[in-house]
Amino acid sequence: MPTLAQVSRLSLKNILFPTDFSPASRATLPYAERLAQIYGSTILIAHSVAPEARQTVVTDRYLGVEDREWQEARQKLDALSHDPTLHDIPHKTLLDRGEVGDVMPAIIHEHEVDLVVLGTHGYRGISKMVMGSAAEQIYRTATCQVLTVGPKATEGNVWNLSTILCPIDAAEDPTPVLRFALSLAEENQSELILLQAIPMVPWQHRSAVELQARLGIESLIPAQTKDWCSLRFVVRWEHPVEAILREAHEIHSDLIVMSVHKSRAAILASHLPWPVASEVVSRAACPVLTVRV
Repeated sequence: MPTLAQVSRLSLKNILFPTDFSPASRATLPYAERLAQIYGSTILIAHSVAPEARQTVVTDRYLGVEDREWQEARQKLDALSHDPTLHDIPHKTLLDRGEVGDVMPAIIHEHEVDLVVLGTHGYRGISKMVMGSAAEQIYRTATCQVLTVGPKATEGNVWNLSTILCPIDAAEDPTPVLRFALSLAEENQSELILLQAIPMVPWQHRSAVELQARLGIESLIPAQTKDWCSLRFVVRWEHPVEAILREAHEIHSDLIVMSVHKSRAAILASHLPWPVASEVVSRAACPVLTVRV
């Protein structure tokens, strides 16, 4: 696999911030604001009014209820758009009606969204598999990269990208996620930790396996990388979820950048066991940026 060419700056022209006006959603706005400040982005604050079950007979009362819900949503969007922290950041509001899983992909396409920033309650268990909310629908259907802020993430008001953790999946081409992580690290002069989780390796073979994994990843990194960020390579002998979460905790990571397969995101439904990325989002103490590959 050839070495990455010179890393180019990310273009985040439009950042989509879907909101349901919940505390979890509101707590996510500072992350969108921070990225917008770094990349000169426009924030699109979007909400979708859920469609009501249609009645066989349309009544004036039903139309009045529908209109009231729309007006209430409009008022909340307007109030959010006047948040003082958004004063110096270009932003606009978008209000639509329909299922979140239908509306948000259309917005992403129509407005050429480069990144979605969303919050989730991170519910887990039988009743709420994976993220179990509207966030899950967006997370799975978005065609662009997604920054998801889980329930255990720290406050974003003082979010600095000093330390970035980038797990590498040996079973896939790592170049897309590496390009994204390296660009973020260059822009923010971050320490970048490349992590490979390799479970079930007998201790007597670990040195040789680690050396092979290290050389494989290092061969992809441009030589000039060391000029603008601190780079480390780490191997952990646990399964991916535990390896990622433990490493992130130990290094006090500000961001986890990891890949997700488009096919997996499209095929898996919320009632199936959660994939690695969704489990990491639910438990990580920092945001997780997923790169579609």
